[in-house]
Amino acid sequence: MLQELLIHQPEEPIQFMLNHLRRDNDMVPRIFILGPPASGKTTIAMWLCKHLNASLITKQNLIRNEFSIIAAKAATIFGANQAIPDSMLMELLEERLANDECVSKGWILEGIPETREQALMIQTCGISPRHVIVLSAPDTVLIERNLGKRIDPFNGEVYHTTFDWPSDAEVQSRLMAPLGISEQETAKRLMEYHKNITRILPSYPKILKVISSDQPCVDVFYQALTYVQSQHRSNAPFTPKILLCGPTGSGKSLQAALLAHKYGIINVCCGHLLKEAVASNSNIGEFIRPFFEQEMQVPDQIIIRVLINRLSKQDCIRYGWVLHGFPQDLNQATLLDSAGFMPNRVFFLNVPYDSVIERLTLRRTDPATGERYHLMYKPPPTMQIQERLMQHPEDTEEKVKLKIDAFYRNSSLLEDFFNDVIYVNGDQDPYTVFEYIESGIILPLPTKVTL
Repeated sequence: MLQELLIHQPEEPIQFMLNHLRRDNDMVPRIFILGPPASGKTTIAMWLCKHLNASLITKQNLIRNEFSIIAAKAATIFGANQAIPDSMLMELLEERLANDECVSKGWILEGIPETREQALMIQTCGISPRHVIVLSAPDTVLIERNLGKRIDPFNGEVYHTTFDWPSDAEVQSRLMAPLGISEQETAKRLMEYHKNITRILPSYPKILKVISSDQPCVDVFYQALTYVQSQHRSNAPFTPKILLCGPTGSGKSLQAALLAHKYGIINVCCGHLLKEAVASNSNIGEFIRPFFEQEMQVPDQIIIRVLINRLSKQDCIRYGWVLHGFPQDLNQATLLDSAGFMPNRVFFLNVPYDSVIERLTLRRTDPATGERYHLMYKPPPTMQIQERLMQHPEDTEEKVKLKIDAFYRNSSLLEDFFNDVIYVNGDQDPYTVFEYIESGIILPLPTKVTL
């Protein structure tokens, strides 16, 4: 609401705020989707509109709107297929966005702005997107895609010789190549796009996401959907206190490292803290050493002392932290809460039993170089290396199963203990998992703040 007040600067601010509250549309989608020719932006925009129940707005449907007086005027002056001035395009856009459906359900604007001038005019009109998605792909890929386009003149359906060829022989026989898709024409349009997009992007520095469209369309869609369903972090002070839970082998360590690298928060691994305490020969380390030597569980009271000491340091207080490896049961969670270190984001990484077994039991280490391998995902390059590989004692199937069983015995109580737990499918590409975790981090903070 404050943003709307600053943009519109109404003469009657109280009435303006009352009207804004009645609309109750602060969370509806307002999305720009940009990209070069053949990047798939129209397809992604259509899928997002269907999923989010929003209105799709394109330059074509603005100009061809038969219910618009401005569109009719533009067609009379400039003709149905002629370019119209930017000023008239902005009038059409403002008219469409004032439509009740766009106001109540939100909108997705595809392919606009095309130039820096249009971007500035959109801002001047008070049109402010919440998310801007830019699709990208190598020019060679885009030219190849464009050359394969075909149109059915009977109904206007678009097909592709490689990706979407119709099975009906009759439809195949009447397909035609659209105008303007030759290699030279496409290259010219790409040059124009690249010249303009570099001047457009600075207008949306904090709400912009670039997604490679040189991958399956479904993957592009889900990355776009994850982004537009996220809410941008407020500029108000916020110290991340993130907890990653999951069975052994679920990828907690990797995700914690990725979060620490991107956001500058402190990666706190409970197991590493205990080993560091022993290696430092500190007083608390001397308490821990006998448990390590006898391969026994370190008592919770000793673990929480080490953890409190780390989380109380200035870097954790200033930058925030991501914790993994603790708590593993309800008693440990209670100790963490009592110590005043309740997380404000809790993620549970769910990975199938068989996937964990596969991830861990096939890990190997080369004792000569220290290099780590995986017999399925990263096999050794030579038979000589493979013959000398060794398995860590903790990676045997029997010990892995014991750890998994121990986690799931306590997981339901942990889930009930923490509020607003976010569940993530950990059985997928680690960077896809990271995107889901990232979207959970930038959601609005809970209204109840734990001090």
